[in-house]
Amino acid sequence: MKSAIVLFPGSNRENDMAAALEAASGTKPAIVWHGDSDLPKVDLIVLPGGFAHGDYLRCGAMAAHSPIMRTVVERAQKGTPVLGVCNGFQVLTESGLLPGALMRNASLKFVCRDVHLKVENSQTLFTSRYEQGQVIKVPVAHGDGNYFADEETLNRLEGEGRVAFRYCDARGRVGDGAAPSAVANDNPNGSIRNIAGIYNETKTVLGMMPHPENAIEAALGSTGGKALFDGIAAALG
Repeated sequence: MKSAIVLFPGSNRENDMAAALEAASGTKPAIVWHGDSDLPKVDLIVLPGGFAHGDYLRCGAMAAHSPIMRTVVERAQKGTPVLGVCNGFQVLTESGLLPGALMRNASLKFVCRDVHLKVENSQTLFTSRYEQGQVIKVPVAHGDGNYFADEETLNRLEGEGRVAFRYCDARGRVGDGAAPSAVANDNPNGSIRNIAGIYNETKTVLGMMPHPENAIEAALGSTGGKALFDGIAAALG
């Protein structure tokens, strides 16, 4: 599997993501600067976590207008899988590849800790190595991870199986998802309906706030993210 990671000024998880992709696929990913307009021919494009352009304006808003994003959008529309994690998720919403927006955490504080996620759809190239309803543990690290969309969009995401992951407790129980009470029921940011990650219409674009690349080794505290990368490599290898 050939992959490329887009590097923005302010990205800080590109090396973690590269290590996870190489461990799963055996191939070192290409690192592509945001100011470039060309992408190598790859099977997967990744937008990593960090603080692109210092998170000025809205998180991901400036990055969404980088020259490389025109190519990323074109490739995604032609079917090339795209994974956006944390800041990458924000860039995906700002570029229009995913609906909704990521707002300030309901607590108005930066949150950095492990969370539990419930796998809502295991029938995609990203989640095929998980079981439906499986609970995994991965870390979050963000100040603007509060997912929001209008009711019509939310109902469409739910009805089309486009909710990828939902925040839950260790037993898979999901709270009511209503801020501010959501902050106390295992939803770290107040995301509406406890949504932690979503797909596009064809389920070839995944955006998620938690960091699976930091949960691939037991020494790091969890292996909850390993199956995501193993599944991607198996599907695209």
